[in-house]
Amino acid sequence: MVTVRYPSGVERSFPAGTPVREAAADPAFPRTASPLVAALANNELVSLAGELVVSCTLAPVELASRTGLTVYRRSLCFLLSLAARQQFPGRRLVIGHSLGHGYLYWFEDAEEVADADVAALHERMRALVTADRPVECARLAWAEAVAYFEENGQPDTALLLRGRGEPVVRVNACSGALDLDHGPLVPSTGVLRAFALMPFPPGLLLRYPPEETPLAMGPFVENPVLVSIYREYKRWGKILRVGSVGRLNGLVRDGGIREFIEVAEALQDRKIAEIADRVNARRDTVRIVLIAGPSSSGKTTFSKRLMVQLRVVGRNPMTISLDDYFFDRDRTPKDDQGAPDYEALAALDVALLNEHLLALMRGDEVELPSFDFHTGSRRPGGARLRLPERAVLILEGIHGLNGELTPAVPREAKYLVYVSALTQLNLDDHNRIPTTDNRLVRRLVRDSQFRGHDALTTLRMWPSVRRGEDHNIFPFQNGADSAFNSALDYELAVLKVLAEPLLASVPPDQPEYQDARSLLGFLANFASLNPRWVPPDSILREFIGESTFKY
Repeated sequence: MVTVRYPSGVERSFPAGTPVREAAADPAFPRTASPLVAALANNELVSLAGELVVSCTLAPVELASRTGLTVYRRSLCFLLSLAARQQFPGRRLVIGHSLGHGYLYWFEDAEEVADADVAALHERMRALVTADRPVECARLAWAEAVAYFEENGQPDTALLLRGRGEPVVRVNACSGALDLDHGPLVPSTGVLRAFALMPFPPGLLLRYPPEETPLAMGPFVENPVLVSIYREYKRWGKILRVGSVGRLNGLVRDGGIREFIEVAEALQDRKIAEIADRVNARRDTVRIVLIAGPSSSGKTTFSKRLMVQLRVVGRNPMTISLDDYFFDRDRTPKDDQGAPDYEALAALDVALLNEHLLALMRGDEVELPSFDFHTGSRRPGGARLRLPERAVLILEGIHGLNGELTPAVPREAKYLVYVSALTQLNLDDHNRIPTTDNRLVRRLVRDSQFRGHDALTTLRMWPSVRRGEDHNIFPFQNGADSAFNSALDYELAVLKVLAEPLLASVPPDQPEYQDARSLLGFLANFASLNPRWVPPDSILREFIGESTFKY
């Protein structure tokens, strides 16, 4: 028998092996305002179709929550793969990039997906939702699982399993179809009522509800910057010839990883040189390059590498730090919870910044401010700066794309660059590597290496960081003149080595344990790669250390 303790303190006993959904059906289990999609057993995310194996505290995960939305989106991907298998047996549907509130897909055997095929898939998905088929958990022997996925047109899934070598493989099952278990899914297809499927040449787009309205679809919003990154990186993927984690693991094992790293880094260098060329082509008007992107996107190293490329084309790049323009801490605005909001635009002395920028553009000398983060105030007597001939000023920060940061500077004098990390790698045929997870792993390692933060501290801060990004960065990304993708397809094999010990230290009695367990399961898919393989000027060095650049 196992003992289940509910949030109210009530305890119940169940035979070991009882499905979680039976314990969740007890009257003592909290009722949820939105559909119940999973549960937390000792702060670990578990499927309602899973089994109780040890005594635990049991809490609900409803759809209208950050974790619940993750479960919902993963389940929609499963639903689409199931519909594709039923509607188009023998055809391989492959997941691609995330795009806004959705995921791009394509059929391997078609240059472009016909509108009629998209409509047929949509109708099949709706039929599965109406049928409300149960989604079960199952286990297969390793050889049985590899054979199944090879025979059912999922070669990347089979390849991933060959690299993992687990004797028992966890899968999700519905209507006779199986998919690899990368995390809990909803208990039945009937939960998945809110979604949309639309043509998006050369493939299709599976859309899901936004966080603000988790039970209803929002309007489709064009995102040309992300689309441009996606299309360019797809071309890079064809050059690199590695589109899944299983194929990357093969390079790590078989000795082909050095050449892969060299090509991946060279592609990034070429893109940075291209952006420098574009800036230089507007040398008669552009005086300032503003660089922005979400947390751990590699903005700082990108800025330094861009400066190198600008020197190559004959420019004199100079930098000023936006951090030095912070108001004293007693003037920092408060967020909704009453805490200091250091990421708000109002935390910066925008008026002084613009006064200095205009003076520098006129050729005047200015005395830059210097902010002391220990005292929380400006120090007197900062450095003096006058721009030399052929100068271009580089500003990097979260508000770089927001016109309210530099309202006094004419738009034609500014060149805006958006930096983000959007890997083109898939975990397998039907499962993406979440962009936010990639950046979170980067931040975990960087915070440990350079800020003295343990994993628990970083995980606790992450939701606030994400809210800041949604408010201060993402609304302005489509105003960028250029976009740079800082993701390196080999990086998670390196970060795994440094991140796993950090995540393993998060204790199960903390709410953040579910995030730590999820990331550990995610990283377990990657073969380990020694950090010594990373070039000294790589963007990845910003997070793991030993960079040729000074930060």
